[in-house]
Formats: sequence, structure tokens, C-alpha cells
Amino acid sequence: MRVVIVGGGLMGAAAAFFLARRGVVVTLLERDRIGQAATNASFGNIRRQGRYLPQMPLAHRSRALWGEAEALLGEDVEFRATGHVRLAFDADAVADMETFARDAAPYGLTLEILGRNELRSRFAWAGPAAIAASFSPEDGSANPRLVAPAFARAAARLGAEIVEGSQVVAICRSDAGLSVETATGTFAADAVLNAAGAWGARLAESVGEPVPLEPYGPQMGVTEPLPHRILPVVGIWSRVKAEGVYFRQVERGNIVFGGGKREAVALDPGHATVDPANTLAQLPQLKRLCPAIARVQVIRTWSGCEGYISDMLPVMGPSRTTPGLFHAFGFCGHGFQLGPGVGDVMAELIATGRSETPIEPFSIARFAAA
Repeated sequence: MRVVIVGGGLMGAAAAFFLARRGVVVTLLERDRIGQAATNASFGNIRRQGRYLPQMPLAHRSRALWGEAEALLGEDVEFRATGHVRLAFDADAVADMETFARDAAPYGLTLEILGRNELRSRFAWAGPAAIAASFSPEDGSANPRLVAPAFARAAARLGAEIVEGSQVVAICRSDAGLSVETATGTFAADAVLNAAGAWGARLAESVGEPVPLEPYGPQMGVTEPLPHRILPVVGIWSRVKAEGVYFRQVERGNIVFGGGKREAVALDPGHATVDPANTLAQLPQLKRLCPAIARVQVIRTWSGCEGYISDMLPVMGPSRTTPGLFHAFGFCGHGFQLGPGVGDVMAELIATGRSETPIEPFSIARFAAA
């Protein structure tokens, strides 16, 4: 079996690895460099809190793989199970937190609910206005700059062909199967995986499957290093979009942060930027979460091109128009944690025709029905 994967972000690179591990002949095509687009711009959050509940089996499968990442890949991608804490500052947020915790329990996610006193006892750095929090102790973070290249290298060691600088022009079907046309040549395949991120909707539309996707860039930043004191990834429960910031302190001491408003991106050329006004809007929200970092210096900002689908759910599964074509794109800025699981599920689906993990809610057929 020959599989061509379009897109060398975390999803595509992980799928290449898991397919190659199954003995499948794999070619991974990336328009630029492996991991350079949305994956490289990611915050690196490995969280299951706040997810769409039917996505939880996929998130659990992926979390298990994160725990095995160093053994699987033969290198450290800085996965750390430091925990993930979300603070609540008002009654509505507490209600949302408690509802999610109750509804997520049957899906196998147990959260620790912390009142004001226990929150202060466990996390003394937390903002004094926080009245409650939820804590997921087995979640954490990883380094987004390391993980996609690590999966690609591991796939290559298993025989996968990694082709960078290969812009895909079209996916075609013939009596012999599928072919992927690029600016530099054509690749024949028995199956094709569209893991092209924000560009995935273009490929889907080219085979008669339009998807309502818009490209946006997250607004990310990092501070100067401070003494390492904050272990978990930190977020917030809030119904106010502007308050939705998050941060983590890396082992070197820097505070990596993001959230709030996103900026629109033109797919051609796909260069995402940070608006300084967005960074300035993030800073008071970070102070609210952790007053101790209020006066720290921001030393760098960055962004990347991510694909956001209208219902904020990804597209995963087989094409409904083109036999042999599969999709895995549009993860709406929430895909980093899912990456290894997505790769494993798509490899299983392509190689065997089925997946043990349910992904029906993410079928591209939902747009045809609409």
C-alpha cells in the first residue's frame, strides 16, 4: 500500500510515523518545512479540559501517546505532565467549570475542583480575585518546535520519504488509483491523507467537498526568564473571549503566553503576524491570573496560520466524493494535544478501514448535509 500525506505539521508527521510503523509505504509532502506553519506557532498545550466531549476518546488516546513519545521517537520533545489548572473569577465561570467536570466524568476525565482556600494553598501565585479552579493533574505541555520534526525523523528511519518544499497543485483520480501533483512532480498513491491545515479546505473543495474554514493567526509571546516557580499550564474559565488568555513557564524560566483576539491571515502567502495592540491587551489578563509576572519584559512575539471551521470542530475521516482520500485538518487552534492521536487514528483508518476511536462527529459529510 502506498500513501501520500499532504501537509507536514504535527498531524501529517504523526500519521507518517504511525503508517510507516504499520509497514505502509509513505511519502510526506510539505509545502515549506516540517512543522513550520501552525504547529510551530502553537502554545504547546496538552489539555483535555474544556474540550468538546465527544472528542474526549481521541484526546485520551493522544494523551497516552504523549506519555510514550520519547520512547516512540527516540528523542525528548519536552513533554511534561505538570498538570493543567483553569482559574474561575465569577459565578458563571464556576458554573461552567462544575458542569464540564460533571459531564466529562463519564468520558473518563476526572478533574480536581478547588475552592478559594485550597487554590491558595496549592497555587500561591494565583491571582487573589480567583474564587475557584479545576485541575487536571495528568495534562501538561510539550515543545511545539521539536515535535513535528521528531515524528518526521522517526518516520524516515522506518522508511518514509519526507519531501519538503513541495507545493501540491492537485489530487487526481485515475483507473490506477490516486495521484498527487506538485510543482516538481507527480506522486502515485493508493490513498492520500489531506493534513494540510489551514490549506486543507482548498484541497477538499477541489474534490467537491467545500468546508467553511477561515484562516487566523494566534497571538503568541514569551517573556524574559524568571526563577522557575510555576509548574502547571494555566488557563481560565470565562465566557468573555478577551479574557481567554493562558500561559506556562518553561523550564528555562520564560513565560510563554497566548489567547485573546486572533488576526486574520491571507492563505497566500500564509504569513501570520502579531498586532502589538493584541499583546498589550493580553498583559492585564495575565496579571489577573498571576500578579507576580505583571512587570516582566516581553522579548518576542509570533504567530502562525491556523484553520478555523465554522462549528469549531475538525474534519477527520474519509472523503465522501473521492475513494482513497482521507481528511484530517481544521483543528481550530485546539489540535496540538490531539496530534499524536490523530496521526495514530488516521493511520489505523487508512490501513485497516476502521478506527477503534470514534471520529464520526468530525466527518466532512456534515457540511454536505447542511
